[in-house]
Amino acid sequence: MKKRNKIIYWIATAWLSLGMLSTGIVQLIKMKEEVTNIEQLGYPVYLLTLIGIWKILGVIAILIPKFALLKEWAYAGFFFAMTGAIFSHLAGGNGAKELFGPVLLLVLTVVSWYFRPADRKISPTGGTRKSDEK
Repeated sequence: MKKRNKIIYWIATAWLSLGMLSTGIVQLIKMKEEVTNIEQLGYPVYLLTLIGIWKILGVIAILIPKFALLKEWAYAGFFFAMTGAIFSHLAGGNGAKELFGPVLLLVLTVVSWYFRPADRKISPTGGTRKSDEK
């Protein structure tokens, strides 16, 4: 893997992990602002616990070595959660302020996924890749 790609991967992954971990904790402890936001979007408050746990587990999956398939699932979960958040805010008539966080985390998810090292990818045969094909 080129040094540039490795730097991009780790910067994006660090920011993605910090963002998902912090928002996951905020959702898990049900901060007042987060409860208000989810109620305004029309979702039940218990959804915060589920999303918070998934985000924290997703961060762990992305950061630990090996388990390429688990990483793919975590990236997919982040992608679906953030696109769902963006759509929910748009449907709820929210402005750019509410869209900034989910859009940023979506971009970081895609960048981290795209630049991930070969040993964090699934090969076409189902195992992890041993060589970098980028």
